[in-house]
Amino acid sequence: MANPIVMPRLGDFMTEGTISKWSRSAGDAVAQGEVIAEIESEKLNYELEAGGAGILHTVAKEGEVVAVDGVIGYLLAEGEAPPEAQKPSGQSSASARRDARRAPAKQAGRAGVAGVASTPGARRLAAKLDVDIGLVKATGPRGRVTEADVRAFAESQQAAAGPAAPRGMPEPSGVAAMTGMRKSIADHMRSSLANTAQLSFFMELDVTEAQRMRKEASSPGGVTLSIVHVLIKACAEALKRNPALNAALADGSIFDFDEVNVAVAVALRDGLVVPVVRRANEKSVEEIARETTDLADRAKSGALGPDETLGGTFTISALGVVDGFTPILNAGQSAILGVGRTVEKPVVRSGEIVAREMVTVSLTVDHQVIDGAVAAGFMRRLQQLVERPASLFR
Repeated sequence: MANPIVMPRLGDFMTEGTISKWSRSAGDAVAQGEVIAEIESEKLNYELEAGGAGILHTVAKEGEVVAVDGVIGYLLAEGEAPPEAQKPSGQSSASARRDARRAPAKQAGRAGVAGVASTPGARRLAAKLDVDIGLVKATGPRGRVTEADVRAFAESQQAAAGPAAPRGMPEPSGVAAMTGMRKSIADHMRSSLANTAQLSFFMELDVTEAQRMRKEASSPGGVTLSIVHVLIKACAEALKRNPALNAALADGSIFDFDEVNVAVAVALRDGLVVPVVRRANEKSVEEIARETTDLADRAKSGALGPDETLGGTFTISALGVVDGFTPILNAGQSAILGVGRTVEKPVVRSGEIVAREMVTVSLTVDHQVIDGAVAAGFMRRLQQLVERPASLFR
């Protein structure tokens, strides 16, 4: 019996994935556990293994975007015919989109207006858009072409002709479709902004003492602690005092969690991946440093497992080259902390100006779930923990 191969779910909010490469060819005999394809999602690249043994029959093509659980192929018995497979659900393949852009567009113009049943508005719009109204499919009453018909035809012609550069811009040196990880990130960022009420709070933290303690705790030849590792621990502790931020909004309901799983943004060459440090509040700063270093290294080499990007209840995103920024919430989460660079600044202490190492952090919350006073309480607790960090290193 044909064994279907489906697009795996590689993340909490993954809806589709791209078949970046078939590792085996159609007709090859494959063994259970053998890598048969490389899948690209918005968060990671994944080597898909065969769930059983059989003859590989591919349904989806390389470059095709397929919805989660959509059939991309089958494992067949020797001599077995493949089932009647429907086109995998999802977007059209990248190759089909490229072919559409390369296809020559039909010549447009006002020829054919005479004798074509159409509304006056449709004729005016056709003239404005330089559309041959005789080529437009009519959907109006008594077979008349409407304005909507003309507009839909013009949009389809533009799509077939390929993307157009913004008006007034110079000739581009290259054009690349937004696909794969970059497209998924863009879709999620737009969705996050559209579906949440994002509000940001800023605060400067004095990390002078935390820097001293993390340097002393770093072992020669071993793990090197960074200020980000200290902040992960501090956030995990602050979330215990302010559990409202350790929550998710989904299906109109707020889900609270006791488990504190801190997701840490890691920049890749062509995108961003957010592996998760689970139960961060139960781990020492050194344990957090070892785990995040390992996760980051494997993320950059494409060796992360799909489960390692799931289940984050709070996120930290650090950019070491800017003073401050406002990160966008991960879908479902209620809070994210942005961390800027540490800078030595003159600060007033006990009436005197002294040099202290400072960092600007920004907390972005979903105001649908988190009130301003609750967010401010979290920031205040975070400040106390970071500026008096002895408890973080116990």
